[in-house]
Amino acid sequence: MTLSRQLFTRSSLIAVAMGTIVLQSGCAPIVIGGAVAAVAMAEDRRSTGVFVDDEGIENRATLKAKTRFGSAIHLNVTSYNRHVLLSGEVPDEATRLAVEEEVRSTGNIVKIYNELVIGPNAGVLAVSNDTRLTGIVKTRFLEANRFQANHVKVVTEAGSVFLMGIVKRAEADSAAQLASTTSGVRRVVRLFEYLD
Repeated sequence: MTLSRQLFTRSSLIAVAMGTIVLQSGCAPIVIGGAVAAVAMAEDRRSTGVFVDDEGIENRATLKAKTRFGSAIHLNVTSYNRHVLLSGEVPDEATRLAVEEEVRSTGNIVKIYNELVIGPNAGVLAVSNDTRLTGIVKTRFLEANRFQANHVKVVTEAGSVFLMGIVKRAEADSAAQLASTTSGVRRVVRLFEYLD
């Protein structure tokens, strides 16, 4: 056996052994998740720094608001290009405004869209339905293939679909049309930043 073939065989065995160790140790989801995140960032119109900032804004803002208001609120914080969408339910107008101020104090936010509604917290069934609708809308984006689906962030709350992203106007129109013609969607709210 030639030296190059021996090295190739040895490298292959090491790669297989490392793969086996990763799979057996339970680290596969971490490795695979990291790879998926890297691909998502590579195709995103946000810079890597802003992508990471958005994750940080969501985590910090949610933690601050939940620490202060606890189970009195149902809050979803979505950040895209440092534009923050607040959705969910709060008991009254004073809490609605206080949640916005708490989120704003996390810093590094360009704009806040406060779509919190006054009412009882959504139940498991309502949250499951919103998750299902988000999945259907995203699937319709992929099937239609009119624009790159990961350029549009979809958030659903009580049947209202919020669309965020950095898009061209034609992409925004297509996304809004597909979302609004999805069964079960009550309304579509565009929160886009436009490239053109």
